[in-house]
Amino acid sequence: MAAVRIQQKVQQREQHVQREPKKKKKAQRGIRWTFWEKMVFVSFLAFALYSSVTIISNQFTIYHINKEVQQLQADIQEQQKQNRDLYAQVQELSTYERILAKAKELGLTLNENNVKVVQD
Repeated sequence: MAAVRIQQKVQQREQHVQREPKKKKKAQRGIRWTFWEKMVFVSFLAFALYSSVTIISNQFTIYHINKEVQQLQADIQEQQKQNRDLYAQVQELSTYERILAKAKELGLTLNENNVKVVQD
């Protein structure tokens, strides 16, 4: 009986093996590149890397220059404001009445015979 069971198991295995379709092994071929193809690929990668670094470097430089330009424009506006304020102060201090009052305060007198008119 044991021999019959063993024989049945062997037959089942054979049938199972026969039922499975035979798979063909595909030959796996890698990409075969020639030396010149490799050189072109490496050159392209080097160029892409160089271009990327150059572009990023230029953008960084442009950013800093724009920042400096904005700072200089702010400084120029501040200086122009100070110049306008000083000009207004000069105009206020150089009025005829103020100069005459200051002269009298210092003890000077107005002699109309000594006055010369200068025109712009």
